[in-house]
Amino acid sequence: MSLMARLETLKDKKPDFDPQKKNTMQAIAQLVRPRQWVKNSFVFIGLLFTQNLNQHLILKVIIAAVAFCLVSSAVYVMNDFVDRDYDRNHPTKCKRPLASNRVTLSAAGSVFVLFLLGGLLLGWHVSKIAAGILVLYVAQNLAYTKGLKRIVLIDVFIIALGFMMRILMGTWGVGIPPSEWLLLCGFMVALFMGFGKRCSELNELSVDAGLHRPVLERYSPGLLNQLLGITAGGVIFTYSLYTLDSATVALHHTTNLIYSVPFVIYGIFRYLYLIHKGEAGDPSKLVTKDRHLIAVVMLWVLYVLWTLKLHDLVLGVL
Repeated sequence: MSLMARLETLKDKKPDFDPQKKNTMQAIAQLVRPRQWVKNSFVFIGLLFTQNLNQHLILKVIIAAVAFCLVSSAVYVMNDFVDRDYDRNHPTKCKRPLASNRVTLSAAGSVFVLFLLGGLLLGWHVSKIAAGILVLYVAQNLAYTKGLKRIVLIDVFIIALGFMMRILMGTWGVGIPPSEWLLLCGFMVALFMGFGKRCSELNELSVDAGLHRPVLERYSPGLLNQLLGITAGGVIFTYSLYTLDSATVALHHTTNLIYSVPFVIYGIFRYLYLIHKGEAGDPSKLVTKDRHLIAVVMLWVLYVLWTLKLHDLVLGVL
């Protein structure tokens, strides 16, 4: 059976829920995917590595993060609307509110407008640059949804660009000069997680992978393993160079950041291990559920805070 014929068959399926229980608060909450907001923690990266910490800057970064959460939720609604027929063929995504018809299209449209306008207004309150980054993020995702997601390699690069925009939101958008090495490291992290997700999807969906996500037909396990190896090494290499960069040493007055590299290496290796176990389909779920990743991220943050003596600055601000 052809791809379009199978999708037409899926459209005729009856909903697996009570039709009277549409547009519930639970379904709306699932539609905006608050669990995915953990990705917006990238907005706080600049705050972690700045020496000009103050209450005003902290507040601006928090508002910037909330703005990105609202806009990213609006983008998720848009993507679910476009992908609802493909999602009905996925073993887990078929339960999404729009794919399962638990949220009507009109209600989803209202949620989209509310979250998009709310996020853009908050972004404008932070700065014009922050608002511009949010507009570019929406435009990038629109281009992704309309066709770029079907182009092999470009699909993951577009996703990685979204993470770069989060980092820029928390640096350039709030007036913190971004480090070139840190930006490059963030980009490599995003590519690594993106190819890891594609690898897990390919393993999970097997012969039906192309039915859910057509671009998966153009990936192979061998190619993805090579890309994972390259990007994993890129993360470790670029982060190590950031810690040793003369500008970093001059800014923070320490060379001890290099000792945070083992935490990064373990996190990368742990993620690779989970990919090969078939448990890395959703990076944001892993970061909040895998105890090893949670522990290594917390240890990395604590070490960086201690090394950069930000604990003294935080106490001074409070």
